[in-house]
Amino acid sequence: MFTKFIERFSATLYVQIWESRLKVTNVTNRTVFDDSPTVVIRTTEKGHKVISGIGKNAASTVQKNEVVVNPFSHPRALLCDFYVGEKLLQHAFKTILNTSWLRPRPKVIIHPMEKIEGGLTAIEERAFTELALGAGASAIALYVGKPLEVQHVDFEKLQIELRTSTQSEPPSQSTSNVGALFIWIAMITFAIWHFSK
Repeated sequence: MFTKFIERFSATLYVQIWESRLKVTNVTNRTVFDDSPTVVIRTTEKGHKVISGIGKNAASTVQKNEVVVNPFSHPRALLCDFYVGEKLLQHAFKTILNTSWLRPRPKVIIHPMEKIEGGLTAIEERAFTELALGAGASAIALYVGKPLEVQHVDFEKLQIELRTSTQSEPPSQSTSNVGALFIWIAMITFAIWHFSK
């Protein structure tokens, strides 16, 4: 009950992810973080890796002991480096929320903008959900479709719509494959039993 009360005061963040761009919009006050999703990682003298910069400006001034990583750049999938992606989202959330220790964690809408042909796999859905949770989200809505109009975003309504659409989808191919597997096992078991007499 207390959690529901606190969530009323939490901001809603709309996160749009492209391979070359990360845009996070605070739906509540319309502030925007819009930058290249690049993270500069420096190797210290002791061999530890630390984040030394984020965004296009940081990537343009790379030192010899630094490397630029884009967690959303891979030929087949949009998310390729979970840990760096989580740190990037944490930075974007802190920048846009101007976080204090009393502020409740945000509700987050994750919207992959490319490399989603045929829909997201269960693994991709889980990865994006865990990514947002690790970055500090209290609740997540994973959305695929046309860009949302920020002025009309209602997090709770969107969550209900997404749940309804996934419940009304036809059974997946994997469900029908499991059914076929059981039929084959039953037929083989019957044949072995019948011919062993």
